[in-house]
Amino acid sequence: MWGDFMLNWLVVDDLIQNALIEDIGFGDVTTDCLIPKEQISAGRFIAKEEGILAGIDVAKRVFELLDQDISFRKNYHDGDILNKGDIIAEIEGHTAAILKGERVALNILQRMCGIATKTYRVCSLVRDYNVKIVDTRKTLPGFRMLDKYAVLVGGGHNHRINLSDLVLIKDNHIKAVGSIKDAVMLAKEKAPFTVKIEVEVESLEQLEEAIEARADIIMLDNMDVETMRKAVVITDKRALLEASGNITEDNVREIASTGVDIISMGSLTHSVKALDISLRLL
Repeated sequence: MWGDFMLNWLVVDDLIQNALIEDIGFGDVTTDCLIPKEQISAGRFIAKEEGILAGIDVAKRVFELLDQDISFRKNYHDGDILNKGDIIAEIEGHTAAILKGERVALNILQRMCGIATKTYRVCSLVRDYNVKIVDTRKTLPGFRMLDKYAVLVGGGHNHRINLSDLVLIKDNHIKAVGSIKDAVMLAKEKAPFTVKIEVEVESLEQLEEAIEARADIIMLDNMDVETMRKAVVITDKRALLEASGNITEDNVREIASTGVDIISMGSLTHSVKALDISLRLL
């Protein structure tokens, strides 16, 4: 399921190629000196801690680009829960190709699993509430597709993929234009009718202005919980409400209890801890 959802493999291949060029440079001097070209080896990807698997097909593709005859057998699939010691996948092929792709494959796989694992943990905390946990654009440059895919695997949702997805009027836009009302009016005049309009607000007064301007989504930026509760009552379903700013695993459940529709968390991707995974030759 996940392998075909969202991932554009033309983009992924280009991303992997660039990562391999960065890592291998003019050649892997260690492997090229020590390993005969014809040597064949087998290895295992092993989970060294519990987490959610994401990116196994991307890791597989790293080796396929280095050795078209590589054999890569998946024992688990994206979205599966991993336990410490699980053999995630088994690989067999030219030893040199395995060694040259090892670091790139692990870097990508560990990061994606870390994002999926954190997202899964956060979503589990708010499972009792009708709220969506979403990511932000605070992703690793060049790796946004993989970061956001990993959020989906972990049970979260994607906010805008890039700046062309949504009109999101933030504080600096409002300051540059003059008011929320004027900014929304300009957006409604000039943006395609298929594009929704979101406005970031920092007070209940700004909230009422955004409602009056008929914004589709209103982002409650860095509001305390009691103010969010008031915002939900004031809005009365006239727009979707998104909570954002300084949201952690410690306070996400309380924020979900306010009745907001969406909770966005940059920490899902901007400061994620990679899941510990190793590749061992047999």
